[in-house]
Amino acid sequence: MEKATMIIRRSVNTFLYSYHTFSSIAALLVLPVSVSILLSQALISSSSSSSSSPLLLLTITSRIQSLFDAAGFPSSSLLFSFLNTKLSETSFSFVFAFPSSITFLVLAKASVVLTIFEFPRHKVAPPPLSSLLRIYRPVLGTFLLSSLIFISINAAIFSLLFLAFSLVNFLGFSSNNSVFGLSAFGAILYSVILAFTIVICNLAIIVSAVENSSCFLSVLKACMIIRGRISTALILALFSNLMMAAVEALFQYRVIRPYHLNRKFNLALVGEGFSIIYMHSILIVLDVILTCMFYKSCKSGEQPNWDRDDHHHIELEAEEKGEFQV
Repeated sequence: MEKATMIIRRSVNTFLYSYHTFSSIAALLVLPVSVSILLSQALISSSSSSSSSPLLLLTITSRIQSLFDAAGFPSSSLLFSFLNTKLSETSFSFVFAFPSSITFLVLAKASVVLTIFEFPRHKVAPPPLSSLLRIYRPVLGTFLLSSLIFISINAAIFSLLFLAFSLVNFLGFSSNNSVFGLSAFGAILYSVILAFTIVICNLAIIVSAVENSSCFLSVLKACMIIRGRISTALILALFSNLMMAAVEALFQYRVIRPYHLNRKFNLALVGEGFSIIYMHSILIVLDVILTCMFYKSCKSGEQPNWDRDDHHHIELEAEEKGEFQV
């Protein structure tokens, strides 16, 4: 916990030290991604409160339900309803935001990494376009591979749950208590594995950008780096996800809910919506900074002289000299 707190503190210091650069990245590159994510969630919430739903969401929901029925999941299971709802919403948001993710989000991640690793004193503007394009290809490849890994992990979890439910039914333990216990265990297992997968994928993107390695090698390096630091990584992921969830809930409460009540936009609602979207963009940038600082912490623990040997070094000089504190 203390290690995670220090990484969070250093990440905030780094963000404030190059605030103009990171805020420019958030406004120019991350803002379209935040719009896509929040708009997709707005469509999901509007479909749940009315009889009309996006065709894509209805298609995804019906496909997932068909897979669950074919796999033998009991319809009364809490795990069935939880996975059916969450997977449908997550899949819809992922597909809806995918075009902006492979363009703007990848460019934003590359810009943040370059700002921290290669241009730590460049506090006014984002990195030059030539340096950005140099690492765009490896970051894009790792991002696409991470998406494939995410889908594969979900498929593997479904297979394990299918085997577990089949074994329970085969042994005759199909009572409500058995189904409830297995559902609770499956939900916890799904959440932990999913969080660990997200941590690995985010770290692999940083590795590909810093070390200019291939997508497969970046994932392997991320798995090696994170050894012995899983608890710290999960705490950082929990911190980022809670902040994101708070902003997304604020958008639902302050923008989507008033719109559903009045069925019209006004200037105040639009201004507040833009402010929340920009706040969401800032948090995405801060999440990338957190991953960079976690990478730096892991590499420093493995190689004491790493900061001196590797020119891609991210030590914050102002923090070392005590020029400011948060």
